[in-house]
Amino acid sequence: MANEIKENERLYRTEAVVIRRMNVGEADKILTIYTPDHGKLRVVAKGVRRTTSRLGGYVELFTKSRLLIAKGRNLDIVTQSEPINIYRKLREDLNLVAHASYVAELLDRLTEEGSQNYPAYELMVDTFSGLNSGDDPNITLRAYELHLLSFMGYRPQLQQCVRCQAELRPVVNFFSPELGGVLCNECGNIERRSAELSVDALKVLRHLQRTPFNEIPKLRLSDNLRRELEQAMRSYTRYLLERDLKSAEFIHTVS
Repeated sequence: MANEIKENERLYRTEAVVIRRMNVGEADKILTIYTPDHGKLRVVAKGVRRTTSRLGGYVELFTKSRLLIAKGRNLDIVTQSEPINIYRKLREDLNLVAHASYVAELLDRLTEEGSQNYPAYELMVDTFSGLNSGDDPNITLRAYELHLLSFMGYRPQLQQCVRCQAELRPVVNFFSPELGGVLCNECGNIERRSAELSVDALKVLRHLQRTPFNEIPKLRLSDNLRRELEQAMRSYTRYLLERDLKSAEFIHTVS
């Protein structure tokens, strides 16, 4: 009985999505996984690079699986994997690979290991499902950014000026990454570290921020508006992370 209890204490099951992986040794991989109950974890999949491995195809990047994990001295060890969704298009279409990589990298950079955040997990899964089903990648990423930032405590202020608190008028305003949101036209003109934000861009950002992720309708946006939205959000994540995401450049390389 005692041995059975100790065995159960050493094992745990969890649903998980692989968001990063790294080869180690001759046949192993260290996986960064995101789970609904444990948040972000680093685990090792031993022997997974061998052609005879039973885990091989089920611990690939972006794959959603049910894992059986054994507690290890340094890193926990994946012992079993049962696939739930492999999101095949996210592994076969280079443009979708790039966008899915952005989803994973942003989540990885914004989270600490072992910090549970079920809404973030659900958002990631919904984003991968949307991309895999053919949703517009550009709009999907903007919605993902806004919702994830909100879950992490970095919700940008889009309703009133972050400096004077005045209601924003339907004119050209300004976006300030450092202040965490939009400046009115008057404050923006005296704040050097801000960029113009058009009326349409603010409307779209507000719409994406307040609409539940799974209810966001298809939007037809001009290329200029898409670029403006991307630049605003990218400037904000760059400020928060103090770096550019490699996957952001990857998207531009393959698009």
